[in-house]
Amino acid sequence: MRELEFQTRITTNILFDYMLRHTYNSPSGILGSGIGAVFVVAFFGTQNFLYLLAGIVLLLYLPCSLYISSLKQMQRTPAFKEPLCYRITEEGITVTQGEASQLQKWENMYRAVSTRSSIIIYNTKVNAWIFPRSDMGAMTPRVIEMISTHLPADKVKIRW
Repeated sequence: MRELEFQTRITTNILFDYMLRHTYNSPSGILGSGIGAVFVVAFFGTQNFLYLLAGIVLLLYLPCSLYISSLKQMQRTPAFKEPLCYRITEEGITVTQGEASQLQKWENMYRAVSTRSSIIIYNTKVNAWIFPRSDMGAMTPRVIEMISTHLPADKVKIRW
């Protein structure tokens, strides 16, 4: 059957991209951005500088803190220091790093989403494998096709 293999290396920017997508698609991320935007709009209606300041703080705090978190996570996570090898088959996705190997069957995967930089496969609500598009290169459309073939359509939110 069809089988795809590729290696990925997680970088700070790839991890930051994942964290942004994960956070801004959560209720707290949406709420924080909405409140920040409301404060900025309120400034234009009232000319009260405190509204503008509060809005800017709310809108900039989250991305800045996520970038700092991604830097720290890159430094303290040994798994990010070595490349991850992925094998996608009809059975599921196997990830290998060094001597360790793990198979995740398609039926046990939570969902698949994308960002401009990556394809993200969630194996739980909060844990995911990140496939940087730059590492997959020309194989990206085939990877997306395999994912779309094996996961139910309502679990796949991938843009080409």
